[in-house]
Amino acid sequence: MHRIGAVTRPQLLNLTKEKDVLIMLNLNSVMIGTKQLKALADFYEKVFGKPAEMIDNENGFFGWQIGNTYFSVLEHSEMGGNAKDSGRVMINFETAEVKEEFERIKSAGAQVIREPYEMGGGWIATLADPEGNYFQLVTPMG
Repeated sequence: MHRIGAVTRPQLLNLTKEKDVLIMLNLNSVMIGTKQLKALADFYEKVFGKPAEMIDNENGFFGWQIGNTYFSVLEHSEMGGNAKDSGRVMINFETAEVKEEFERIKSAGAQVIREPYEMGGGWIATLADPEGNYFQLVTPMG
């Protein structure tokens, strides 16, 4: 049985049928805009432990398939400097080895926002990339 938040998939389908609305979304991709494309691409290459699977130098784009989601950094003329509200949007990366991955990614140049801590039987750590965008390492749920 698939769980979506606190609601099971069959429960969600029943709810949506009652309202005659289908709410089935899939997170397809996450894109981070930057003026420092190479620095951010180099950083995430270290985080993911592999080079980008897609590189488009002409359009300023680096992308990785991470689990079921495509993660990319792209050159964006409207971006400048560090993230203004770093914690407004956080990307969570699941790993059974939160503490170990925290140390590895910290040594790759991530800024430590919060050391690993236990919460609800799992572990969470918060870091930031070179532009101040927050991301978390979390124990897999379910």
